[in-house]
Amino acid sequence: EVQLVESGGGLVQPGGSLRLSCAASGFTFSTSAMSWVRQAPGKGLEWVASIASFGSDTLYADSVKGRFTISRDNAKNTVYLQMYSLRSEDTGVYRCVKGGSISATHPSASRGQGTQVTVSS
Repeated sequence: EVQLVESGGGLVQPGGSLRLSCAASGFTFSTSAMSWVRQAPGKGLEWVASIASFGSDTLYADSVKGRFTISRDNAKNTVYLQMYSLRSEDTGVYRCVKGGSISATHPSASRGQGTQVTVSS
């Protein structure tokens, strides 16, 4: 059974930083692309970033490009999302996803329960 457990969210002021983590189990992590998605209050699921299985390729949504960095540690079965220069519009529940950008927002994708990120002064 695929299990994805996110952590690291919280309340941060605009311009601040946070680092999210996602611990994965129940599948061969090192051979799976991984992604982050988010959902703002009252809005749909938005793809944020993806990373290839061995970390050589990354993709970012235009809204976070240059501010967020996705990375992974295959020895720890963990994927990270480092977020800088946070804005109020980054507020939402962040969830990690097993799979790449194309499938990340599909209803059948395996996703964690999420961690809340709130950007507010």
